[in-house]
Amino acid sequence: MFAPDGSVHPTYQALHDALAGLGLEEFRARSESLARSYLDQGITFDYAGEERPFPIDAIPRVIAAEEWTRVSAGVTQRVRALERFLDDLYQDQQAITDGVIPAELVTSSTYVVDAMRGYTPPNGVRIHISGIDLVRDGAGDFRVLEDNVRTPSGVSYVLSNRRAMAQGFPELFAARPVRRVGEYPGRLLAALQAAAPDTAGEEATVVVLTPGRFNSAYFEHSLLARTMGVDLVEASDLVERGERIYMRTTAGLRRVDVIYKRTDDEFLDPEVFRPDSMLGVPGLVRSILAGNVVVANAIGNGIGDDKLTYTYVPDLIRYYLAEEPILPNVDTWRLEEPESLEEVLDRLDELVVKPVDGSGGKGIVIGPAASLEELGVLRERLQADPRGWIAQPVVQLSTVPTLVEEGPEPRHVDLRPFALNSGDDVWVLPGGLTRVARCPAAR
Repeated sequence: MFAPDGSVHPTYQALHDALAGLGLEEFRARSESLARSYLDQGITFDYAGEERPFPIDAIPRVIAAEEWTRVSAGVTQRVRALERFLDDLYQDQQAITDGVIPAELVTSSTYVVDAMRGYTPPNGVRIHISGIDLVRDGAGDFRVLEDNVRTPSGVSYVLSNRRAMAQGFPELFAARPVRRVGEYPGRLLAALQAAAPDTAGEEATVVVLTPGRFNSAYFEHSLLARTMGVDLVEASDLVERGERIYMRTTAGLRRVDVIYKRTDDEFLDPEVFRPDSMLGVPGLVRSILAGNVVVANAIGNGIGDDKLTYTYVPDLIRYYLAEEPILPNVDTWRLEEPESLEEVLDRLDELVVKPVDGSGGKGIVIGPAASLEELGVLRERLQADPRGWIAQPVVQLSTVPTLVEEGPEPRHVDLRPFALNSGDDVWVLPGGLTRVARCPAAR
């Protein structure tokens, strides 16, 4: 919101003036009312295994339209390249033949699903929904932190936050036109219907598959199903008959054409993955390969989320699209390369080290904040499995003002824009989920 000299950035001027007009006490009172409304509505998230009301910061983040244009173009470009990569990976693997990526990237990945080799979705789309995590670097430019093309979550909070903020703080939106996010459910439904098999007819049946109400993202599953006007189902509601998937209803079995899964691949079909899974549908993969049902996002997309794949995405953009990356990566060491591993081991206390199969911050070790014992354990793990890790410099993330108990404070943030791919085009939701650090930023 503020420049180094204390002046207000032009992008934030209208918001700053509106907040100043409210005053801290009035703003805090409305913020507390907002939090209570979230509790009443059951808008929750999982924190350390405990379901809690979702904490919303009542000071909006503002991104100028011209800057968002670049972000949107960069996200679109990245999704298109990853889409081409996944199609190539499960078909001819030309990128390996041409030396763009090493064969070991694929052969050593636990995310590649052999059962899906040779499969092409009806409209060619594997990444129907994506969330690309961004951060600002020290120069203020956006960089990609990681890609999420399996089951990206969080868009329900974007929709809920915007609706609640517009109701609780109308003056914050009145001073400047803000692009709407409410069309997301309709766009999502259109993208899913566009993915339906040719056998679906004019009105494809779409369902949202949830692991159940005890899942940490169940609020999102139910909200998206409700706003799209489709059924929210669990595995027990679905059954395979003759390589087709049907939903049990009070009127009998109803054919399902598209399943928006919110369950990890390994639980989806006990015939192919974990035989003990109670969250999957036996025969689902056979039905997919027969061309009678589509799962979004596609089974096997996990290799696109692999943080080692992430390091090659700029090369994949150049290879598949013949374009230069619009949004650069954060500088990254591939630890499977002996020289990089040696350098990282020498600088463990300076770097951020991440497991390639982690998400949501799981398994990350921040060198400057780690103890000598933690670094010693990490060193052993890196030496034992260099393919399983990458390393990055500590990025000085940008900050935004955040309302805490003591008043507004600067806190570090990231940004997750969401994109939908219908096959004809990639549409980026004009707004994203900003996640705020719990700890105060260094002043």
